[in-house]
Amino acid sequence: MASPTDEKLAGSKHGVEPASSDASIRYGAVTDEREAREVFKTSADGVDFRTITWQRLIIILLKVQVATGVLSIPSALGSLGAVPGAICIVGWQALNTYTACLLIDFRNRHSHCHTIVDMCGVMWGPIGRELVGFMFLVAFILCCGSGLLGTSIAFNALTEHATCTVWFSFVSTILIITYSSIRTWDKMTWPMTLAFMSVMGGVLAVVVGVSLTDRPAAAPAEGDFELGFYVIAHPTFAAGVTAAATIFISSAAGPVYLPVIAEMKRPQDYRKAVIPVGIMVGSIYLSLSMVVYYYCGRWIATPSLGSAGPLIKRIAYGIALPSLIVSAGIFNHAAAKYAFVRLLRNSSHFQANTWQHWGTWLGLNISFGFLAFVFASAIPVFNYILALAGSVCFAPMSLIFPALMWMYDIGPKYKNGGLAGKAFYGFHILILAVGVFMTVGGIYGTAESIRQTAMRWSFLALLLLHVPFILNGLVGGFFWARELVELEGRMVQHYRDNMETARRKE
Repeated sequence: MASPTDEKLAGSKHGVEPASSDASIRYGAVTDEREAREVFKTSADGVDFRTITWQRLIIILLKVQVATGVLSIPSALGSLGAVPGAICIVGWQALNTYTACLLIDFRNRHSHCHTIVDMCGVMWGPIGRELVGFMFLVAFILCCGSGLLGTSIAFNALTEHATCTVWFSFVSTILIITYSSIRTWDKMTWPMTLAFMSVMGGVLAVVVGVSLTDRPAAAPAEGDFELGFYVIAHPTFAAGVTAAATIFISSAAGPVYLPVIAEMKRPQDYRKAVIPVGIMVGSIYLSLSMVVYYYCGRWIATPSLGSAGPLIKRIAYGIALPSLIVSAGIFNHAAAKYAFVRLLRNSSHFQANTWQHWGTWLGLNISFGFLAFVFASAIPVFNYILALAGSVCFAPMSLIFPALMWMYDIGPKYKNGGLAGKAFYGFHILILAVGVFMTVGGIYGTAESIRQTAMRWSFLALLLLHVPFILNGLVGGFFWARELVELEGRMVQHYRDNMETARRKE
């Protein structure tokens, strides 16, 4: 697929336009041609988005990766076993780090691109851009919903009052929207630092807790029991693919990296952060999740912070609560920033402190936050949200699209080269095949797992249940809201019990 560099950099071939030249003049003269194509301009008067250094990028990427995924990996090990689980953790982390570099390299060669949506527009034109844009929003709203669900579970654990689930979800939504409304990634860094420390503290509390108890908290209180720690487990195809998809999405952060890279002072410095972060995150995932699985076996809670008993559960959730809020806020911010750039990119309000700028930004954050609230309430099982997002959206965006972008830009040079070049080209075809398998197999595995635990009914029932509740909240009436809340709490607990019973029978 030969394509002239200048034509692709300009992006006009498929309707992906760089910011207007007028905007460049308004926000300061830019002499470098590549710099002129960047999404955000260095601004003396308006909002300066381009303030991230590679050192600060390390902090951001650490928190982007060490989020809700670290809480779901131990339960995935329960399905796969220790050795296959460890291979999955290391393999996915290495592959996702490599494909993240492919994505960022493509973005830097086409510096007018803000997200993977614009990059797909370079390859496939307006239709491809809109289809991938829809996928992007669905993926990030689902991930925000996953973090929102984890936050509401944390509030339930702290208060021991599960009938307030919907209220806790609503409060979590407000907190998440408040954080995600910070306009630049750079200003979000300090809360991310505290959030990273909090999630590590919460997980370490669980690790210490499970190592000091005679038996897992979820195991029978008396008598002999089977721990269920397997070097190699033998799951069903559906359970195995769902577990692999859960581990995969925990490190599939390449699409999240891209809007952050667009706000770097020097985007070409990204490797100084991406590669060390990949190594650190893989080490964290492997060590902590393996210890929890070793001591808990198949009696792991989902999320894993509940695996060490009621007291440690409350302590762990109390410590990790800021991280859960920030993690969900990251995805809500990224979704809102994508839509914000699409709407205002070539307008005078893009980097100006006008009411149109603020109204658009806050409106998008609020809208996407409440969409995540609906999704989180409709699928009240933590790991299924992650598996769905991983299979439907992140497998294409983190595996299929990066391989295709590499083939589009520089693949012909290797395809037509020597034996080593052809082998390298074949490696990217293999990445493409793995992405297709994870998409198709992951969708099937997750759907089968949901069917087996009767979750197909909870999605529709809870979604319909929220319609009168939300309308009730909008008109300000509370005459029958308490009954709705208690009913939903019972439904959520019922389906969680069904899921746990089915998992133990496997």
